[in-house]
Amino acid sequence: MMDVNEGFFSAIVNKKDIEQLISTDKVFSFIIEKYGIPPNWTRPKGFITLSQMILEQQVSLASAKAHFLKLNVYINEFTPSNILRLTDEEMRNCQISRQKAKYLRALSLAIQNGDIDLEKLPLLNETEIRKQLTTINGIGNWTADVYLMFCLQSKDIFPVGDIAVVNTMKELSEAQTKDEILLHAEKWRPYRSLAVYFLWHYYLKKRNRPSE
Repeated sequence: MMDVNEGFFSAIVNKKDIEQLISTDKVFSFIIEKYGIPPNWTRPKGFITLSQMILEQQVSLASAKAHFLKLNVYINEFTPSNILRLTDEEMRNCQISRQKAKYLRALSLAIQNGDIDLEKLPLLNETEIRKQLTTINGIGNWTADVYLMFCLQSKDIFPVGDIAVVNTMKELSEAQTKDEILLHAEKWRPYRSLAVYFLWHYYLKKRNRPSE
């Protein structure tokens, strides 16, 4: 079994789980040898992070970060009530698209009306968490998956709709269709989140893209 360094404190990225995952599929040994261990992609729980994830949908991380920073500076304090006060023009001036503005307002309104309590999500099971998140307009399975992984440290999530995951699996395995990819990933249970971290790590490193 391949030896890995200590010091990875995330619930997802830790030595024991990495060693178990390596034993299921040689592709992870290959990734480690080429690019090392993936980083701990952890994020704080809550409204700000979930808003950032909405902004990250279908755009580069760099673009999403720039748009978030512009919006954050403009409103001073990033809260649901402040988001709901913004006009369409103010959103546009912060480089927030009409669609993303609609999604941010939907999330803000759900929190303000008490339809969802992000602080209580960690107390729920994964199915209920996903159900609550995806009832909000603009939050689909991908955003729910990433929130579960990054913020709630769920260890067995597999976002099959993620293009980086799909493309990397097509490159590194014989799985080419959605059904084949899902079937291949079954052998990674209960460490599929960690497997996804490895796939993202490979995808970003190969393209010289920043991981944050």
